[in-house]
Amino acid sequence: MSYEEILLFALSAVGVIIVVHWVTDKTGLPAAVLLTVVGIVYSYLPGYNLVLDEHIILYFILPPLLYNAALDSSLLDIRRNMRTVISLSVALVLVTALLIGFGFSYWVAGATLAAGVALGAAVAPPDPVAALAVGRKAGLPAKLITLIQGEGLLNDATALTLLTVAIAAQEDGNFSFPSAIGQFVISATGGVLIGVAVAYTVRFLRPLRSDPLSANALSIITPLAAFLVAEHWHLSGVLAVVVAGLMIGHDTPRYTTGASRLQTSAVWRLIDFLLEGVVFLLIGQQVKSILGALNDYSWTTITIALAITLGAVLLIRPLWLVVTQLLPRQLHLRLGGQQDDDMDCPEGVKKEEPINGREVTALSWAGTRGVITLAAIFALPHDFPNRELLVFCAMIVVLVTLVGQGLTFAPLVRWLGLRADQKDKARLRNEARSAAVQAALNRLDDIQEEQHDNVEDEAIEQMRKQLQVRLDRYRRRLDLLEQFESQELPQSPQYEAALTVRQAVIDAEREELLRWRDAGRLSDDNLRVLNRELDHEELVLPKRPGTH
Repeated sequence: MSYEEILLFALSAVGVIIVVHWVTDKTGLPAAVLLTVVGIVYSYLPGYNLVLDEHIILYFILPPLLYNAALDSSLLDIRRNMRTVISLSVALVLVTALLIGFGFSYWVAGATLAAGVALGAAVAPPDPVAALAVGRKAGLPAKLITLIQGEGLLNDATALTLLTVAIAAQEDGNFSFPSAIGQFVISATGGVLIGVAVAYTVRFLRPLRSDPLSANALSIITPLAAFLVAEHWHLSGVLAVVVAGLMIGHDTPRYTTGASRLQTSAVWRLIDFLLEGVVFLLIGQQVKSILGALNDYSWTTITIALAITLGAVLLIRPLWLVVTQLLPRQLHLRLGGQQDDDMDCPEGVKKEEPINGREVTALSWAGTRGVITLAAIFALPHDFPNRELLVFCAMIVVLVTLVGQGLTFAPLVRWLGLRADQKDKARLRNEARSAAVQAALNRLDDIQEEQHDNVEDEAIEQMRKQLQVRLDRYRRRLDLLEQFESQELPQSPQYEAALTVRQAVIDAEREELLRWRDAGRLSDDNLRVLNRELDHEELVLPKRPGTH
């Protein structure tokens, strides 16, 4: 493949990703599903097909995707939900992989336990990308979003560590459970320690993070470095990346400047957008080559293998969630922590309840497989027993869950009536805004009492008036929220009119600056500086009235 063909392919891929996301915005269909279908169609067209290279996926695509997801997650929320997250991301993955392994060793001709466990490890971890994308659009409650995020971050480490153990066992000719558990514990513990070390190293480099460009560069290389160091020592690179991302994301508001955060966030949104799109296109492109490699297997063997794999993937998850709810109350899966009813909660913090039936149903169907499954199964050595059959089963699982669960997840969420409490979220945000402004007013009082010679009273009073206007606006919003009984956000004509006026004012300022530039009165350099100021003002405006 020539450089011109590679460039043409890259340009075409980006174009397809942009078009598919435009279609997604217009139709509400999951982008992951559409991109996979486009990849399948492309694989049957004349021309060159890219082969999914597991090393590129594992070393260059997976770490950035996991790191960005970890940065956007909440370390505190995952810690509060740790019992549930561990149950789904560790215990459920291990059970699924082992059951598939036993099923293959007993029912699939010529298959070993290690081969079955390797397939089970690949298909066991759900990929949260598609489920979260659909769930957010469908208004899934934040507590379920947190669980899906936490599970998706940690189950990859469990699966890839178990896969490594299975490959080693196949090469040794013996799958030993004590040895597998020991290797798993060592790999996972080491990965966590590497992640913590990387996070503290980044914290130590705080002076570099004050410059936006340096902060961006450091942020991009962090997941790659964490993964590389852990893998070099044969530890869990995935877990190292996730732990580093969670800790750095938690520290970011404290250790970086506003300019660095804005630029870094924009860069990661672009990286995430392109990498996810390319991966799902590549998943679809592998279908043709995988189907062509099944000539050595009978239809009976293929059918039995598919039945075992799909049955385990689709049935074990809901059964696991239901069974855990039948356990004694102290062992129930909970959303938000492990507090018992007799424990005191801080003022203003709600006690979280065990997962109810509707939430169990939604979590059961939030099991789409994707990037991790394909990266893991393609990582099998080329001489691995039954490799073509294992790859085919994994691909079918990805397609069935992506299309089947991906297309039906949003209707299921709506049918279950699981909607985020928008009013409660808006109330919390406005209470926090009011508290922040009140802290700023108190700081002004301290400054005035200290009577700094370089601070004029007039400057303090002007700032006090601006802050008071903001505080009054937030309190009026809170009063409106208190008067409204529905969970949906109340519509305030005054609030919507104010947003419209603010946007119109910004547009007028921008048009005037452009007229100055076009008339030769303002250089492009100065225009960019002034336009950036307006961009920051516009950035804080809600995307649509009544949602901020």
